[in-house]
Amino acid sequence: MAYSQSEIRQILDQENVKFLRLQFTDIMGMNKNIELPTSQFDKALDGEIMFDGSSIEGFTRIEESDMLLKPDFRTFLIFPTIVEGNERGRVARLICDIARPDDSAFPGDPRFVLKKQIERLQALGFDDLYAGPEPEFFLFWRDPEGRATTFTHDAAGYFDLAPLDKGEEARRDMVNALVEMGFEIEAAHHEVAPGQHEIDFKYEDALTTADNISTFKLIVKRIAIHHNLHATFMPKPVAGINGSGMHTHLSLFKDGKNAFFDENAEYQLSNTALNFIGGLLEHAEGMVALTNPTVNSYKRLTPGFEAPTNIAWSASNRSAMIRIPARRGVGTRSELRMPDPSCNPYLALSAMMAAGMDGIENNLTPPPAIQRNIYQMSVRDRRKHKIKELPGTLREAIIALEKDPVIKAALGEHTFAHFIEAKRQEFDAYRVTVHDWELQTYLAEY
Repeated sequence: MAYSQSEIRQILDQENVKFLRLQFTDIMGMNKNIELPTSQFDKALDGEIMFDGSSIEGFTRIEESDMLLKPDFRTFLIFPTIVEGNERGRVARLICDIARPDDSAFPGDPRFVLKKQIERLQALGFDDLYAGPEPEFFLFWRDPEGRATTFTHDAAGYFDLAPLDKGEEARRDMVNALVEMGFEIEAAHHEVAPGQHEIDFKYEDALTTADNISTFKLIVKRIAIHHNLHATFMPKPVAGINGSGMHTHLSLFKDGKNAFFDENAEYQLSNTALNFIGGLLEHAEGMVALTNPTVNSYKRLTPGFEAPTNIAWSASNRSAMIRIPARRGVGTRSELRMPDPSCNPYLALSAMMAAGMDGIENNLTPPPAIQRNIYQMSVRDRRKHKIKELPGTLREAIIALEKDPVIKAALGEHTFAHFIEAKRQEFDAYRVTVHDWELQTYLAEY
């Protein structure tokens, strides 16, 4: 719901809100906030709160560090007591855009990056990109000191119920809190792996969806703490079982109608839909560093655990990177299956939009849909159908991103440079670390 500044000020007083959080994300997608007492509410709503951007990952240099937080009033909400408690007063939040001291937009703000792509899309005549994410996560026990472990609290599987699903109570509290905050929850259930869960919420326009993903991750983690659990969106926390993905359903609307639907076309997919899919396939290698941004992401993207490893699309087959769900009409959409929930949702959606728009602008036609199980196809068959593989490591993904001018341009020079630098450092740190597997395999042998 959209509020005016004066309405928000009135609600803050009426609801006895004592603290206001100004929330934003860094380039890596980590939630950040500045919490303010009542004496600073008016200054905050006027967009006059300043912070040191040099201390935030990927933001700016020390000599140009002052940044302003400009609240988006559409994102105003009050946290439920189940999340924050009310012993010291209620807590509200506003998601903010980042501005320079002269009020100009800061190009390293991930929210700004996404807004620029939305403007491009609307210039092409579309209303917006609508996205419906399916974020998965694990719930693990905390040790007596409160530290996260990888010991799961259940032995349940896909769609199991209590007593096997011992995360049921925590998941219900998460759903209740999200509903109270305005989310329309479509499903909540146990996932395939022990300790793994999924909560799906209704699709929204791209910016709202990115805001919702950031809020969702915050709420899930906070509720888990109340149950002495640790919620992690790490893609592959335990070897040998399924990892956590964030399948993202995408559709374009034009003049209030789904632009992906054509009743008379093959699969009832319009040329717009095919071009958009063609763009996603064309730029898959370039955007995977953004949709799957950690070293650990590529331990999920391996054959045998339901995560896609091949750049292909299908009208039904879940082994493909893009699947077309059965629903048609207003529900026609493409399901991009490789993203994982460690991504920065603003940058990931920016990359998806840029890839799809390039497909539309350049009339990119995807190859024929693959209806077979790609995992069971021979190398020769894959070559025959021109099926390429996604990058196998973060380093390969970084190199592919550097070579993709479309995704690079979507990020902008500042965000691209800082993202690449941070990810190179991350991979180098991983590369030079001696891991337990190496010790177990080599220490006694050599």
